[in-house]
Amino acid sequence: MSAPIISIHGLGKRFALGTDGGHDTLRDHLTAAAGRLFGRKRQASPAKEFWALRDVSFDVQPGEVVGIVGRNGAGKSTLLKLLSQISEPSEGEIRVRGRIASLLEVGTGFHPELSGRENIYLNGAILGMSRAEIRSQFDAIVAFSEIEKFLDTPVKRYSSGMYVRLAFAVAAHLEPEILVVDEVLAVGDAAFQAKCLAKMDDVAGKQGRTVLFVSHNLSAVQTLCQTGVLLEGGRLIERGPIAKILESYQRTLLSSAKQPEAVDAEVPENSVRITAWDVRGSATGELHSCFARETCRFAFRVVSRTEANDVHVGFVLHNAQGELVLAATSLDQAQSHFTLTHGLLELIVEIRLPLRTGIYHLDVSLNSRARGQLERAQLSPPLSVLPHGPTRLPDKWQGPVSEPATFTLHSPTC
Repeated sequence: MSAPIISIHGLGKRFALGTDGGHDTLRDHLTAAAGRLFGRKRQASPAKEFWALRDVSFDVQPGEVVGIVGRNGAGKSTLLKLLSQISEPSEGEIRVRGRIASLLEVGTGFHPELSGRENIYLNGAILGMSRAEIRSQFDAIVAFSEIEKFLDTPVKRYSSGMYVRLAFAVAAHLEPEILVVDEVLAVGDAAFQAKCLAKMDDVAGKQGRTVLFVSHNLSAVQTLCQTGVLLEGGRLIERGPIAKILESYQRTLLSSAKQPEAVDAEVPENSVRITAWDVRGSATGELHSCFARETCRFAFRVVSRTEANDVHVGFVLHNAQGELVLAATSLDQAQSHFTLTHGLLELIVEIRLPLRTGIYHLDVSLNSRARGQLERAQLSPPLSVLPHGPTRLPDKWQGPVSEPATFTLHSPTC
């Protein structure tokens, strides 16, 4: 195995809360200097230590595409800022072999008074590229960013979407050995996000460069990345194949979500509420998860303070990006309507889920022909769909649904 392109050993980043605490970046120094210039004094307070990262160690091989996942505050963005040398670590070391191009925040690395054209050359120079090297990629950068009409306009007049389009185009085309991308791509529209993901796939797959990718879009992470890193509370929890990392991440989300308690007294008269749910008899052994392609038996706790004899049920699943992936209604079955009575009831929904692994949000409704919608509940915690054994299909070719099929190849008979 070749030497790692990135080696991280015992990395930690400490912040001092409630005090002057020193200044970490150039912007911090400039802000403090401006405050002193205008006579503004900071109120000192007892220092409190906060470790955004602590004792993080792992290696990245050349050409590896690594997804970094974790909840908000896990330390993902801090890790990328340390890798990009935007801030310095409090402990540990980072060894990098090669140039890093980073896309971390809207406008990072751009001078607002310079035009788009000038900023392309500025960013290339920062990466250590010659003017001739930048010029050779200039047309490709402009074409990808789709901002040709505004190329000679100061970037301070750009929208956030234009900023991101140009910044990504520069980072991806100026041939760094390592491309680091944070959640900033979410600023762009869906078409541009897809374009960026395709470009990153090309950068990693065909050009063999290394990519570190942070995103809450688990579908994009699963599609693009081969391996992953799971952070929690600033610490490294797991490092391994991306499917295993995403499964572990989904379990942490599931364990942290609180099941709402059913309080019957809180349901007003003439109303109905769905107050809790679980999955009965799942092979996973967990209340709010099931395996992909498994028939799930959902049980919903219903508290009714009204009556109706013409009720039908709607059942909807959205993925982590809010996209509708599955919908079912009792109107499609023989017994399409049910009778709702006063008291505590249980609604059972049995359905096969031909979905890829991931987190899904439940949306269940009770509707009456005469009275309209009686209840619509967007339930928590979310449903976790876990992988049903290994698949021979690469992650990048897995669609939103996963269903086995029978294939036959033979010569036609005359």
